[in-house]
Amino acid sequence: MNSWPTGEPSHLWLGAPIDARPLFAPEHAALMATLRGLAPADWGKEAVPGWTVRDLAAHVLGDFYGRLARDRDGHREGPAFAPGETLEAFIHRINQEWLDAFSRVSPAALTDTLDLVGGQVARLFEAADPDCPSLGVSWAGVDPAPMWLDSARDFTEFWTHRQQIRRAVGQDTDADPRILSVVLDTFMRALPHTLRDVAAPTGTQIQVRVDGPAGGTWTATAAGDCWSLAEPDAGRPAALVALDAETAWRLCTRGIQPDTALARARVEGDRELAGAACRIVSIVY
Repeated sequence: MNSWPTGEPSHLWLGAPIDARPLFAPEHAALMATLRGLAPADWGKEAVPGWTVRDLAAHVLGDFYGRLARDRDGHREGPAFAPGETLEAFIHRINQEWLDAFSRVSPAALTDTLDLVGGQVARLFEAADPDCPSLGVSWAGVDPAPMWLDSARDFTEFWTHRQQIRRAVGQDTDADPRILSVVLDTFMRALPHTLRDVAAPTGTQIQVRVDGPAGGTWTATAAGDCWSLAEPDAGRPAALVALDAETAWRLCTRGIQPDTALARARVEGDRELAGAACRIVSIVY
């Protein structure tokens, strides 16, 4: 099966649009509060495998500059794909090149620059047209993507990196439902693409539910040769996967593996379909 119908400019299969634009400023403020609250030793702690807190903060700054260059300034110069290089390999390579270049920048200077540039990014997104075509979102299987999904994708990336920094220094996930609900809603837009190789009769439904104040329910429906998050017909899903919010976001960002998430989940119905839904990943991985 495909992950989306061809020739459908409205992107109805992705579900209702998400408006993350008003949340970029508060998310940036939360990042700055986290960074300014770090002790000197915290910057050297591992945040993700192979990257320290300082590395991850520098990576976020690179994302900020990249977004401003593309969408505000129309700047098209920069790294190019090497012959035969995949998207994943290209992204990992240029990320590491950026970190190597920024190794001479102190945490204090890095924080000040993040504060300045991040505010500009927040204002850029606040003014964006959510319906215009924008960068593709590979984990959702759409290129070009509507700006509402592209911007929501960036929002989840910034949020995820802040949580990784928090976890590195012994802090729990920021579970503010105003923000986490948008993060989870965005992550779940990967479901149709996740299920693209799962064959099922038309009308078959797989439902993922995240419990708690930030949670919700997402229903992927088999629609011929694709899966869709468009408003489903009422009916009992063939499989239901119920997750807590912590398990859900960490699964989508591969902080935990699908088998671990499935073991933690409450599953009703077809366990094979439930396992397919738990293969969801909402980052370039």
